[in-house]
Amino acid sequence: MAGEFRSSDWDTHKMDYADPHVRIEELDSEIAVVDRALGALVDAGIIPHKDYDHDKLLAHRAAVAETFEIPWTAITHRMQRLIYAVNAVCQPTNMIAAGIFCGNTFISNAGAAVGPGACYQAANCIGVEIKPDEAARAERNVRTIDPTGIARILAADGIDVVRDFDGQIGLLYLDADGTEETGKGVYLDILKAAWDKLPAGAVILAHNSVNCADRLQHYLAFVRDPANCSASVNIIFDPEGLEVSAKK
Repeated sequence: MAGEFRSSDWDTHKMDYADPHVRIEELDSEIAVVDRALGALVDAGIIPHKDYDHDKLLAHRAAVAETFEIPWTAITHRMQRLIYAVNAVCQPTNMIAAGIFCGNTFISNAGAAVGPGACYQAANCIGVEIKPDEAARAERNVRTIDPTGIARILAADGIDVVRDFDGQIGLLYLDADGTEETGKGVYLDILKAAWDKLPAGAVILAHNSVNCADRLQHYLAFVRDPANCSASVNIIFDPEGLEVSAKK
């Protein structure tokens, strides 16, 4: 089943990419729109419920704002909350995020398992960044809030990491870039490399489902095919968007 959640202000809800900590809406409004998006995921059968600890999310947000070096990011507060909440609800034993730049998108996922926002214990939270300098910065950032090493960064190709991972991947987050020709189309290559490691019900998050929809057309067709995923919902509450899918 393919579906869509679209807020009325999705195209005007814009942040300053260079100053991501500035609030651009009231907290109650942010919570409400994310709650409705989570409800759409529950209705689709992708997640079992929409309950998560709001205070832990804010503790996570504060720690990232205080300690992370973030040159820029397109992750709005709405998107940060949604990604954190999906991880908090699903509580994947193993989570892999491919294409994590400075680590902000990665920790939005892993923050449900490590640091001040932790609400469960994971075995592995792995962020993959192909550019060594960015991977090193992401690792430095992550270490500021996770001394355990459960969350860690690999300077590698996401395709190789998911293909060679020893175990099941409960949640896969995709935000990588391929070549100049493929761009975000590399999502499908990563997903197919991970496919045999994803159990039924595993959740797949794909950022840029709106602003990179053209490059993602083959990926979106794959996850929206009921032969591959039991459900897939395009969450559109900011100009980037997030496709949320569950493996069949």
